[in-house]
Amino acid sequence: MTGKRSRLFSAYGWFVLVFLYLPIIVLMLYSFNQSRINAVWTGFTWKWYLSLLENRHAMEALANSLTIAAWSSLLATLLGTLAALALHRYAAGVKAVLNGLIYLPIIIPDILMGLSLLVLFSQIGMSLGKLTMIAAHVTFGISFVVVIISARLAGMGNELEEAAQDLGASPWQTFRHVTLPVIAPGVVASLLLTFTMSLDDFVISFFVAGPNSTTLPLYIYGLVKRGVSPEVNALSTLMIAVTILLLVAAEVFRRKGMEKEPGNSLIM
Repeated sequence: MTGKRSRLFSAYGWFVLVFLYLPIIVLMLYSFNQSRINAVWTGFTWKWYLSLLENRHAMEALANSLTIAAWSSLLATLLGTLAALALHRYAAGVKAVLNGLIYLPIIIPDILMGLSLLVLFSQIGMSLGKLTMIAAHVTFGISFVVVIISARLAGMGNELEEAAQDLGASPWQTFRHVTLPVIAPGVVASLLLTFTMSLDDFVISFFVAGPNSTTLPLYIYGLVKRGVSPEVNALSTLMIAVTILLLVAAEVFRRKGMEKEPGNSLIM
């Protein structure tokens, strides 16, 4: 009975994986199709990837995506790390309330957040463009950074910092030589994660984008409205590949950070 139940759950797990990833695999497969009609396979080719390099609009969208993702991830990581440190050290009395406010962007649907940011930018008279895109991406990226860094700080505890201060280290020396090395893997993981999220975001970007700030997801959406072609598949495949690589790198840094935690080191 136990073996039959195990096989049943295993089959169900494979069914879920196939259901989730089969459309992505088909999309990636047809990016190498010679025919412009996705329903008919006529042979293998790289021409759709090569044509992307000659597509000026695609390259502009790529440059916009990379620029917005780079700035928003840097700012979100910096502000989120500072917020996590402040919550860890100084917000004991109102920590639950502040945590709830910081985590709220994770819970709010993207369409509501995009609409609210659009209203805000309109009220303050801020023209839509790259700056509004960066500000919007920083807004939702900070929450994820706080979650990751707070978990690192909670695993570290206060013992190492207190020991350094007892030995005469200043607050800056304690942060530089004790706190920062411990949270560094979390900071790098946060940077990679927010970069990936910014690169892939569509809903919020759709609301706050302006002239000359079209990103790759928005560009793909514009192409799809005119019909799905292998060029769209090729561009989507590249985005999927970059996203997977960045997420794997973020997970590697996160796991390295967990292995270096004082408690784990003692256990090992």
